[in-house]
Amino acid sequence: MNSPNHDARPGDALIDHLVLHYTGMVTGAAAIERLCDPVAKVSSHYVVGETGAIHCLVAEDRRAWHAGISFWRGIRALNDRSIGIEIVNPGHEWGYVPFPAPQIAAVRALCRDILRRHPIPPRNVVGHSDIAPDRKQDPGELFPWRALAAAGVGLWTDAQADPGDPLAGLAAIGYDVSLGSAPAIAAFQRRFRPARCDGVPDPETVGRIAAVQRLFNEP
Repeated sequence: MNSPNHDARPGDALIDHLVLHYTGMVTGAAAIERLCDPVAKVSSHYVVGETGAIHCLVAEDRRAWHAGISFWRGIRALNDRSIGIEIVNPGHEWGYVPFPAPQIAAVRALCRDILRRHPIPPRNVVGHSDIAPDRKQDPGELFPWRALAAAGVGLWTDAQADPGDPLAGLAAIGYDVSLGSAPAIAAFQRRFRPARCDGVPDPETVGRIAAVQRLFNEP
């Protein structure tokens, strides 16, 4: 099934971001139906089902409408320059569950394929909550970012570094800290410290922010 919800990318737009979402609906079929509904005005390039089935809804050279109001590393309106993957999961509203192994294997393979075709640096492989921390929680704290990074998709570190100013660190990583400290910290925790997602800058979180800042800004 193809979605009608897409348009042309700006002429000078470079595809240099990959955004991962969960569908946040009761079923995958319902999610695909919504992503293909012209009234909904939302879409993604791909949907990955629980069994690993991959559905292409929008061609990669077209702008899908998945990111909404968004910001990462000084860039806004990320629909212009990103590819969006929706991963079927009911999400926090409908009974968030772990992502099945076949689904993650398919996500990993799809991401690696996309990264081979487009100049997307590892630090620009992000979750929806990274680019819209005040609005979104997906793909959430159960998503296996560490495993994907081990396969060459995105970045991960378990290190701690000497703590600095956590908001300055989050801004250097790429988060929009103008939205307030708690949303940005909670989004960071979902991504890099999933055992705690309360938006509180405890010592372990602050040390991890410093380590990720260093990782993201290595040449």
